[in-house]
Amino acid sequence: MSTATTLLGPAEIRELAERAGVRPTKQLGQNFVLDGGTVRKIVRQADVAEGDRVVEVGPGLGSLTLGLLEAGADVVAVEIDPTLARLLPTTVARHVPGLTVVAGADDEPVVLRDDAGRDRLTIVLSDALDVHELPGPPPVALVANLPYNVSVPVLLTFLERFGSLERVLVMVQAEVADRLAAPPGSRTYGVPSAKAAWYASARRTATVGRSVFWPAPNVDSALVRFDRREPPTTVAPREAVFAVVDAAFAQRRKMLRSALATLAGSPDAAVAALLAAGVDPQARGERVDIGGFARIAEHLGPVAGRPGTVEP
Repeated sequence: MSTATTLLGPAEIRELAERAGVRPTKQLGQNFVLDGGTVRKIVRQADVAEGDRVVEVGPGLGSLTLGLLEAGADVVAVEIDPTLARLLPTTVARHVPGLTVVAGADDEPVVLRDDAGRDRLTIVLSDALDVHELPGPPPVALVANLPYNVSVPVLLTFLERFGSLERVLVMVQAEVADRLAAPPGSRTYGVPSAKAAWYASARRTATVGRSVFWPAPNVDSALVRFDRREPPTTVAPREAVFAVVDAAFAQRRKMLRSALATLAGSPDAAVAALLAAGVDPQARGERVDIGGFARIAEHLGPVAGRPGTVEP
């Protein structure tokens, strides 16, 4: 761990924003972390170690980025806001001695490199949902304070596109954290829970109060940890399984025999598929784990992969 790195404090964060003319926007879901203790808690709970390649989505003014660099990680930061992306290299170079900004061409990322020639920070200007590949070695972890308005799509997209991700630690709205980590049968179990379970085991690790953010949001936040595991053993493709998940929860509290009737082609076909999968046709989606949805998709056959039914 580099002891030379310093983190951002509340006064400096506001000063940086004012100098750059940055005003956090609800449209981009921007809430900047003011508290260094919270930053270090995120890094610690993500088990970030020296030399880890970590992708961060929405670095903002750089609070968490500096915490990841302090722990010795090499960071790929994906930022949608051009103003913040331009500001980040200067901020990081000032707080992490020994880094040099290597300006890329117009269509290339900006890189901050240390004296040994190691790329410590790579800044990618892009909407995270449009990112299909990242520069440099594959990342082993995603660690981020995710924008509230796109937290679930970004999480699921990165788990799907980057199989190298062994673990994920994200800060999201507390209500979203509950849904992501919910087990089958719980009140908050739904589409995000089931789809995330295809890729990883999830657990909520901590609640984060509103006072550590600027501007303070109207809701509490929470940290959720995901650890990659193999998807269920199934011959059904992921798209087909996710189509079943979407249909099962399209009308919450509806019995599966009715919820899957359109996808199956008829109520009778839905019942037959459910029975073959070992699932009670009168059960509701809230009771079925991801393995159960995979078995249902197998017995529904090709109809479960109809275009337009699948979200990431």
